[in-house]
Amino acid sequence: KGVLSTEDARAAARVGADAVVVSNHGGRQLDGVPSTISVLPRIAEGVAGQTKVLLDGGVRSGLDVFRARALGAEGVLIGRPWAYAVAASGQAGVAGLLGTLRREMEVAMALCGVTSLADITPGLVTVAD
Repeated sequence: KGVLSTEDARAAARVGADAVVVSNHGGRQLDGVPSTISVLPRIAEGVAGQTKVLLDGGVRSGLDVFRARALGAEGVLIGRPWAYAVAASGQAGVAGLLGTLRREMEVAMALCGVTSLADITPGLVTVAD
């Protein structure tokens, strides 16, 4: 589905991938695989300057987007919340979801004293092992 190791991310970068997606199957198929957020920093560092890194899995709030950015993701992929928003309210639901994510991200940034995406650094968050 995506990469969970630095080696796989580097291999993708070597063959010219524009981006790698750090992703797993959400514990549904292999409950022993690491969470995407826990391997993100290592992968982002391993391919820095070679390709973009996107995070997929478990993104439910603007704070999750903030955390992903702080740990090296240039963007996130959102599946389940988007699907729920579409099912509930169609295009208006998706617009509402995106607005909520943006506001939550802005609040997280304000609470951490940052005003731009470039100011979001790893020291602002922690990840449980």
